[in-house]
Amino acid sequence: MCGIVGYLGDKDVVPLLVRGLERLEYRGYDSSGVAVVDGGLSIVKSVGKIKSLKDRLDGRRFPGRLGIAHTRWATHGEPNDVNAHPHTDCKGKIALAHNGVIENHAALKKLLLAEGHRFESETDTEVLAHLIERSLPGRTLGEAVSAALQLVEGTYGIAVVSADHPGTLVGARHGSPLVIGVGDGETFLASDGAPLREHTQRVVYLDEGEMVVIDEAGYRTFTIEGEAVDKQVDELNWDLEQIEKAGFPHFMLKEIHEQPDTVRNAMRGRLLREEGTAKLGGLNLSDDELRDIRRIVITACGTSYYAGLIGEYLLEEYARIPVEVEYASEFRYRNPILDEGTLVIAISQSGETADTLAALREARRRGATVMGIVNVVGSTVAREAGRGVYIHAGPEIGVASTKAFTSQVTVLALLTMHLGRLRVLSQAAGRALATELEALPGKIEKILAGAPAIKEIAVQMQHHDNFLYLGRGPNFPVALEGALKLKEIAYVHAEGYPAAEMKHGPIALIDENMPVVFIATRDAAYEKVMTNMQEVRARRGKILAIATEGDADIHALADYVIPVPATHDAFVPLLSVVPLQLLAYYMAVQRNCDVDQPRNLAKSVTVE
Repeated sequence: MCGIVGYLGDKDVVPLLVRGLERLEYRGYDSSGVAVVDGGLSIVKSVGKIKSLKDRLDGRRFPGRLGIAHTRWATHGEPNDVNAHPHTDCKGKIALAHNGVIENHAALKKLLLAEGHRFESETDTEVLAHLIERSLPGRTLGEAVSAALQLVEGTYGIAVVSADHPGTLVGARHGSPLVIGVGDGETFLASDGAPLREHTQRVVYLDEGEMVVIDEAGYRTFTIEGEAVDKQVDELNWDLEQIEKAGFPHFMLKEIHEQPDTVRNAMRGRLLREEGTAKLGGLNLSDDELRDIRRIVITACGTSYYAGLIGEYLLEEYARIPVEVEYASEFRYRNPILDEGTLVIAISQSGETADTLAALREARRRGATVMGIVNVVGSTVAREAGRGVYIHAGPEIGVASTKAFTSQVTVLALLTMHLGRLRVLSQAAGRALATELEALPGKIEKILAGAPAIKEIAVQMQHHDNFLYLGRGPNFPVALEGALKLKEIAYVHAEGYPAAEMKHGPIALIDENMPVVFIATRDAAYEKVMTNMQEVRARRGKILAIATEGDADIHALADYVIPVPATHDAFVPLLSVVPLQLLAYYMAVQRNCDVDQPRNLAKSVTVE
């Protein structure tokens, strides 16, 4: 959360920084600001989205070619002009943009106040600006930042400039990502690759506890303690068009419609249909090592957690391996039982989710084998896990995850087939799974073609403020995910439950004002779900059913029906979730909500 951009070069810095913030606005949009070294230090900040900052900057000219910018997702201090970043020291000579949380900020602030420092904001970040001021006499800017950070407890990704050091930009990370962009006679710093791609493909990822000093000579990387570090230059492997809307009104709708391609991309070069298995080179484990796995723990947050729940059904059913799925935010604070026979799978779209990363580190510390399932190449989870699978979904800009979810489930299906064939899955059964998996992109395209009908349902249901989502088996996590989408972007209270659990409490809520969404496809649980629908019908609840194409019986019970093509029971979630994504999207549009930037949310949760 929060987005940072920094630049040193020959270009007009303010338009470049603002454009970079627009590329990063999915990371936070409570407030924003820029700081430019232009003989002194010029700072402009504004509460609200980037447009508010652009309005304040309109017509102003800054001669500098060095600057930093920030778009904020608030932690300490409400969103307002004063609490917006960048923050400064007492003299207004140092400017700092920060993503993260300084956990010992109260003790540090008390120390600094006793020394005569004056504070303007309610943020924890401002403490760090004053610590750098305190450390600067007799040191370079890089040395001062290093000294200040050694007093800090917490997480940070920072960019720092100083009016007294007009040719230097300093960055550092601990828990919050930073990427260096290497251009021709210019150098960039950013929270991720989105603002860099239009300027350069060459990037350097800072690792935990590392910092960079950027000046006219280029860049130099160090540990926070000052020891030089050699870094590899990587290439951004996606096109600029992938972070544009391509004619869609919102990124979320574009990303929903990209799912036929992203599911194909997740399978490409991996699915071995005739052998009934999958080839996953990034696992870096031999067949014998994979056979020795006695237990799998999947850890993730949010939508990735729900993908993990579907993975649990797949792995237990077809690979016959015991699986537990843990919220990373809880796992990291428990005393989990892990050993060398346990495989821990960390799932994260960004690869930077703070709790998931901490859970991965804890699992590795306890001797478990770890792997990642991530989207962002070069992300911290990908680098630290040492093994894993990229989902190849491309940049996901909409805050509410869609294409990453289906790509994660696809990768979990591939992993299931690979492990299953090493254990109990016959070639014929594996081939049946592979054949159906290969057909899914075309079936998703068919669902997407029915979007106008889903939009009309959203028009009819837009005024309801409470929904219940119900499913059984692997469709229970789809119910959770559908409810989450409606909460995230339409601000509608929604709960997901196993359908059979409705009778254990939620049925008390059902009346004519309570819409109930059933995933009621023709699978092993179909008859049981139909019984649950009868119970809702008897209490005058409105029913929306996600049903298998051609199911005539469902219309007798449901007020609204959204058909999905028939598929193997294992892969129903990959189809049934798509209409729920579209329903949430159109509900949000009808309710005049900001689809791509829902209130209080940001794309990547890099703080606790």
